[in-house]
Amino acid sequence: MAIGIIFYTITKTTNLTTAREIIIGLTIHLLVPMLGLIYFVLLTKKMRKENLSKSTTYEIFAIFINYGGLVLVTLTTFFWKWSGLSSLGIFYLILIAPIVMGIIAFKNNKYKDKSIYYNRIYKAGVLYYVIAPLTFFILIFTG
Repeated sequence: MAIGIIFYTITKTTNLTTAREIIIGLTIHLLVPMLGLIYFVLLTKKMRKENLSKSTTYEIFAIFINYGGLVLVTLTTFFWKWSGLSSLGIFYLILIAPIVMGIIAFKNNKYKDKSIYYNRIYKAGVLYYVIAPLTFFILIFTG
């Protein structure tokens, strides 16, 4: 049912004409986020077995949202049509995501030697300040 609604919405709002465009749209807006969500659930199950705090689950969810947003904006730029929702996403990634990732990196700085998870959460927070500007630079000059 949900796939039918998404398919109907995509075809009516963007006047798709080819099956290739339908497949690209469904892949970008449905398959990629579902794969990220599945990976997040598997990772949190693995973390629960190792008895990590619940706050790390929220931090990892924020990391998945921010990096997933970068992936979706990049795929939309190269393979799809830019929309108002894409603009809202890019504003979030430029204005709010750096603050969230900075808080995550600052909070996990003192715990980065405690566990490999904290270390990777810290690195993901810091690397956002490198990866996001490079992504925006690539999107501006090639997209």
